[in-house]
Amino acid sequence: MDVDKAVATQIANIEKKTGKTLAQLRTAIGKCGRQKHGEIRSWLMETYGLGHGDANTLTHVALKSDGTSAAKEAGASTADVLGGIYTGKKAHQRPIHDALMAGIETFGEFEIAPKKGYVSLRRKKQFAMLGPRTNERFELGLNLREKIDDPRVKALPPGGMCQYVVALTAASEVDAKLIAVVKRAYDAAG
Repeated sequence: MDVDKAVATQIANIEKKTGKTLAQLRTAIGKCGRQKHGEIRSWLMETYGLGHGDANTLTHVALKSDGTSAAKEAGASTADVLGGIYTGKKAHQRPIHDALMAGIETFGEFEIAPKKGYVSLRRKKQFAMLGPRTNERFELGLNLREKIDDPRVKALPPGGMCQYVVALTAASEVDAKLIAVVKRAYDAAG
């Protein structure tokens, strides 16, 4: 099943759960008074009793932030979006991104979906998220159900976008062991 079909199925299920069409849900979101993704997601969970995953997907679709962001629709390339992410006080983190991508690009085919402040990488499902967390800290989020035995990799509470996170501060921290962990997530995603 490809990503577009999976999202379409999930939206159809959300329509059944809420008794509202996607157009009606978009209108409700537009009128709810919330602007940020997390605020809208929480509002959907409270208002319609949706779970985190359904509310998150609906928010992405309603805001067109699921890889078809406004920047991409306006013709911005991935390079343009990355230029916007790694600018100003975050510019020094671009080498970390580039080092990770150099290793990941050897795995095979995958989709790069630039978001507002990070990049999502996916096959049939998302396997990694990468980007600056703060001006000084870069984060690599990983989706992998199995245990990871690396002290740099921290488990996250259930229900989030990723199961693990790795904080990085320099490109030199991207080594063969870390790329091997990302490869495991890549393999599990597709």
